[in-house]
Amino acid sequence: ALALLKSDHQRVKKLFTRFEALGIGAYAQKMEIARKIIEELSIHASAEEQVFYPSIKQLSDDLKDKVLEALEEHSVAKWELAALEKMKPQDERYHAKMTVLIESVKRHMEKEETELFAAVRRQMSQGALDALGEALHKAKRLMPTHPHPRAPDEPPGNLIAGAMAKVFDTGRDMLSGRKVRPMMSSPRMVRAKKSA
Repeated sequence: ALALLKSDHQRVKKLFTRFEALGIGAYAQKMEIARKIIEELSIHASAEEQVFYPSIKQLSDDLKDKVLEALEEHSVAKWELAALEKMKPQDERYHAKMTVLIESVKRHMEKEETELFAAVRRQMSQGALDALGEALHKAKRLMPTHPHPRAPDEPPGNLIAGAMAKVFDTGRDMLSGRKVRPMMSSPRMVRAKKSA
């Protein structure tokens, strides 16, 4: 589970780097990379909220507090993602909004990797983490591809809202001519790549 989530983080960080490297007038490239950032973060946040956080929240009071903080950070990010999705790179506040989002998400990912993941690793067996990773992998194919900041972020509400949002997002993506997201690599494949 932790390898899969870290892999997501690395993919998003690479997109951030690509976005930040673009020049002032690279509007088309900025739109495309921003679209990928929005999609990746939407899927990642939903998977954490529907599968990962509920699974670890009951392990300890400390983890419960960390999960509640993470949910609040997700909430802020989803509102910013939703705003960015409606904007164009030419808009006066677009670059500032993306910069603030990138800084906020990087802090969130760093805190997850150093504090939350370390606490989870101490409290869950490798077998439990592997099972959770498989559940995350399967669930990610069913996650919304756009931010839905008004949707609930905890079960059971987020499970119902997420399923409805996925149907809506798939239709929206198909109508706009975007490819529907392919299946992702499994956690075992992620571990195999790292050991190679």
